[in-house]
Amino acid sequence: MHIVRLIQIAFVSMVLFLFTASVGNAQPAVQSAGFSDGVPPVLHDQWRILPDGSILLDADSSGQYEDHIEMSGARASLWVQYAIDTARHLRLRRTIVFPSFRMKPNDTHASMMCTFTDSELPRFFIEGRPLHPGVINGAVYNDADDRVRTIQHNGIMYIRSSLSFKKSNRTYSIGITRKLFPSTLRPFALEAIIFRNEGSTPVRVSMEYLSRIIRTDSASSYPQPHYIIESALNPGTILLQPADSVQFAVAYSASETPTPQTAIDIASEEAARASRMRSFGRQLQLVTPDTVLNTAFAFAKRRIGESIYITKAGPMMCPGGLNYYAAIWANDEAEYANPFYPFTGDSLGNAAAVNTYMMFAKYINEAYKPLPSSIIAEGEGIWAGAGDRGDAAMIAYGASRFCLAYGDADTARKLWPLIEWCLEYCKRQQNAEGVIASDHDELEGRFPAGKANLNTSCLYYDALLSAASLGKQLQLPSAQLAGYDQAAAALRIAIEQYFGADMKGFRTYRYYKENTLLRSWICVPLTMGIYDRAQGTVEALFSPALFSPQGLLTEEGNNTFWDRSTLYALRGIFAVGQVDKALSFLTYYSHRRLLGNHVPYPVEAYPEGGQRHLAAESALYCRVFTEGVFGIRPTGFHSFTCTPRLPAAWNSMALKHIRAFDNDIDIEVTRKAQRLMVTIKTAAGRSITRTIKDGDTLPVDAQLIFSPSIHPAHSRSRDN
Repeated sequence: MHIVRLIQIAFVSMVLFLFTASVGNAQPAVQSAGFSDGVPPVLHDQWRILPDGSILLDADSSGQYEDHIEMSGARASLWVQYAIDTARHLRLRRTIVFPSFRMKPNDTHASMMCTFTDSELPRFFIEGRPLHPGVINGAVYNDADDRVRTIQHNGIMYIRSSLSFKKSNRTYSIGITRKLFPSTLRPFALEAIIFRNEGSTPVRVSMEYLSRIIRTDSASSYPQPHYIIESALNPGTILLQPADSVQFAVAYSASETPTPQTAIDIASEEAARASRMRSFGRQLQLVTPDTVLNTAFAFAKRRIGESIYITKAGPMMCPGGLNYYAAIWANDEAEYANPFYPFTGDSLGNAAAVNTYMMFAKYINEAYKPLPSSIIAEGEGIWAGAGDRGDAAMIAYGASRFCLAYGDADTARKLWPLIEWCLEYCKRQQNAEGVIASDHDELEGRFPAGKANLNTSCLYYDALLSAASLGKQLQLPSAQLAGYDQAAAALRIAIEQYFGADMKGFRTYRYYKENTLLRSWICVPLTMGIYDRAQGTVEALFSPALFSPQGLLTEEGNNTFWDRSTLYALRGIFAVGQVDKALSFLTYYSHRRLLGNHVPYPVEAYPEGGQRHLAAESALYCRVFTEGVFGIRPTGFHSFTCTPRLPAAWNSMALKHIRAFDNDIDIEVTRKAQRLMVTIKTAAGRSITRTIKDGDTLPVDAQLIFSPSIHPAHSRSRDN
């Protein structure tokens, strides 16, 4: 392996290691007394929500703080690690990732990236005094007076600080605002630095000219050397009168030539980024009495919306986290994210979803050999290092649900051969006991999963049901669709017989046949409409064996947690009607992820990856509300069922601008005595209202023609 490639891998490993050890003063997950009393652990917010929906950290009250955030555009992702020490001094590390600029070997982790520290920026001077520590003309300067005031996140990162000093019996007071964000469409990131004269004396401010070009070595670059260019924008000196300000900027860009092709307009780039963020805000709005939940939903929606990159293979949603770009997975994209995109109506998200499935469709084969778990390197390679993880079940589940919600028959017809192949592949993996065998699960061998695991079988079960609904929309042979329904019914019985067990006193599931320890993924049946062991499963999830202050532990007795299983569990607990218990933990979890010591998104895992904010986990957070709280399940191109779960403490809730089912729909749920009043409106002005019992399932036609029947509460099998 070439030395440059070794250095790149070593750098990512080092950054993630240091981040794991220090981020936000985070502590490892520990087992607690459980959640059976319904009282979450005590948590104190470090951030607060502003009226415009952004979140703000007040450095005066936060004390020492360290964290990171990733912001993504179509051709670059900006990963900012930021730290405030006890004296409120700021330290920044900016890592820019360029997914379409590839390194060798051209594998999953081959995106070109470069890190810039404070010492590598152009030098700034205020009345001849350097902004950062240094020696100028023999005089030693430090930045002891430059103190952070606030840090703000809202799609653009704002860091506000102040600097005051005396020189020649004059006092100078300067406010400094740093704005960091990636370009919306081009391969660069920007850091704008605004100086404002907050004193009564004119002050001279300057930024030196800087142009730094890095050319990667041809032996380590694919297919040819690339250029990374750091350049000062608008350098020079200006005399600021009181209350005046000046903006300088630094661009970090990638190019195939040593000279960028077009000039960078700072104002236009900032406006484009802000516009893209506002567009996410207009999509799929959650309205509840809890501002924290509404805001956490909006942030998660932004993260899953921005994490789509334009590659030579088309738009690709990618997890990010300094590791996973220009690549797709059967779980992150096909299973987690894609079924959510139609609800937002974002055209780029939907295009990325279709592209994901079409890329996997290239690998279906007559021999029914497993699909790759991941398609990498802008579509030029695959990764199948874990064997069959149940990937066909993940894809069939996600693609069927996506097609139904997307509501486009032509797209569904294009994706149907993939769905049909995946269902047949799973059928061929059924063992003698009737459940689905796979080499691993989505944790890829990190934890044992036996020869057949609960997750794979449950995904296939739901895929059969969704595919049967989709096939009806496509007018496929009734015998084929009846076969899917019959296979699902038989598989449900097999799941109960094979996985159903009393584990540590709970009537729940063993994750695989030889399993003796409780596992967090026992929550999956609850998200697929299998409620036979709901009560015991919820009790097990919230027991001391699995519950921790960070979320669900992956396995009893181990301190590893993955947010994806926690979010699946929350969705399922709402779905089975344990609403107040689910809300109590969801509220706690949302405070922790949005306003705690590592913000503002759901994370991947601990200790692996140092709690990276991978994008697909944000989709799973949003699906807690769309599928758990509001109970929306697609049943046709223009139809769905809705089982709203209004918490006892709320009088109303709403989801606005649901763009699925070829429509623009609002769902409003209001308490009316002991019943729920459900009103559904369309952008065209039509509305209809039905009053139902708590737990009832309402079949809905998106053209606002309600089905004549209402499914009674608890119509599916439940614990006695």
